[in-house]
Amino acid sequence: MDMIQTDKLLAMIASASNHLQNNRGYINDLNIFPVPDGDTGTNMGMTFGAASRITLAEGENEGAGRVLDILAKAALRNARGNSGVILSQILRGLATAVQGKDVLDVKAIKNAACEARDTAYRAVMKPTEGTILTVVRETAEYADAHVSEFTDATEFMQALLGAAKESLAKTPDILPVLKQAGVVDAGGMGVVTLLEGATLALSGNPVALQDGEEAIQKTEGPVSVTTEEIKFLYCTEFLIQKAPERKTTQFRAAIQSKGDCMLVIEDDEVVKVHIHTNHPGYVIEQALKLGELTNLKIDNMKYQHEEKIQTQEGAAPSERKKYGFVAVSAGAGLSEVFTGIGVDAVVEGGQTMNPSTQDLLNAVQKIHAETVFIFPNNKNIILAAEQVPELADCKVVVIPTKNIPQGISAMLAFDEGADVDENKEAMTEMMQAVTCGQITFAARNSSVDGLKIKKGDIMGMVGSTIRTLGKDLNQVAEELVDGMLNDESGVISIYYGAETDEETAKALQQTLAEKYDYLDVSLIYGGQPVYYYFLAVE
Repeated sequence: MDMIQTDKLLAMIASASNHLQNNRGYINDLNIFPVPDGDTGTNMGMTFGAASRITLAEGENEGAGRVLDILAKAALRNARGNSGVILSQILRGLATAVQGKDVLDVKAIKNAACEARDTAYRAVMKPTEGTILTVVRETAEYADAHVSEFTDATEFMQALLGAAKESLAKTPDILPVLKQAGVVDAGGMGVVTLLEGATLALSGNPVALQDGEEAIQKTEGPVSVTTEEIKFLYCTEFLIQKAPERKTTQFRAAIQSKGDCMLVIEDDEVVKVHIHTNHPGYVIEQALKLGELTNLKIDNMKYQHEEKIQTQEGAAPSERKKYGFVAVSAGAGLSEVFTGIGVDAVVEGGQTMNPSTQDLLNAVQKIHAETVFIFPNNKNIILAAEQVPELADCKVVVIPTKNIPQGISAMLAFDEGADVDENKEAMTEMMQAVTCGQITFAARNSSVDGLKIKKGDIMGMVGSTIRTLGKDLNQVAEELVDGMLNDESGVISIYYGAETDEETAKALQQTLAEKYDYLDVSLIYGGQPVYYYFLAVE
């Protein structure tokens, strides 16, 4: 009976990552719409690439179940875009099913496939068939139905790969938009590519990184935050070896008021504790009530960062402020707008580079607030943002803004005197009152909703719907705005991008101001890439 041991599993992970990196450009090209974003292959590649590097570094002496646990946790923290978050949940399901196992037999592989399916579907509020979810589901269904026919893990994995490819080939029959574009689902292709790379390694033919390709490195998006003074001097970390029946509830309550940045993460045997405190002795005394301590580390943060503190200009609040704000933005002008209206941290990212969950978490942690609101400002970043609340040491509220104008309007709705729920409701309501149009270019020839699109055409879009098409930038923009207006419209805001010169943008403003003299038409430099204009109607 052939089974998967740790060395084989690590080889499978490395091969799968290399195969995905080698094919990420092809996967990007499967995107249905001709917008120059190239998200899916890049996002899945960055998510799995970062997770695989961590796993290969830490998993050599671990059992197979623990290896997958490391992979899943690293993928969650490095997840980028919707496809990356869904991939992290697939990996989370795999890890959950084989927890504690040193080797994987065919039954364990079957259980992992089924749990991966269930976890992925639970992660998506409104699952769409004909996507990555369908490929995972049908592969799991095959595993469940045919596991009794196999005893060899390699043969079983090859059979699952065949089932995944068959499922992927059917995605255009499920989603008409895929058939219209003549492609299979990009996310599904990403899963098949990973599975194929893993299976090749298991068969003794691991995939190497191609010349000219680089393993995608995890990058932390630049974050603009105010400096802060250290209130709690001692960064205190340790592990508690506890008995399974002992609970951490009283311990958490006892130390919570003694510091900040508190994390108490437990499993059946170990509790990982991290806290910034002025009373490490008290924290340790309370911990000893649970069990023995190991890996104890206490650092004086003020001493460590003395040089940095001395060079800071001005004094930052020593206590947590009530509210903080994180916004995702691409473009110097847009970032300046967000900073000007009160956003504490701007994380660089957007359509061409989705920040990871970890990037957003880092921004949240640096703000030092009791409650932090996140504005993703892109539909492909919302899922990554929604993973932050379970990782942060403060309350995090995600306002599901899908574009920059929505994020700006939502931020302007904030009321210092209102509570969290009232602000969330007001921000969401204001966000929904904004209609955002986008002007960009077609990155490839395509056929969408009956439109024959040629590479280089100027496209006017609202959401993912192409409303206008042409060759003249301002004419397309004017036509798009005309279709966005209604009887309640009062303001048109033009945010012009890095590839649009100021003279052209002012000409559009003048045209719209003359045509709609009863509306307020404003022009703001955004500096965003990819999009010539963001056009907001409120």
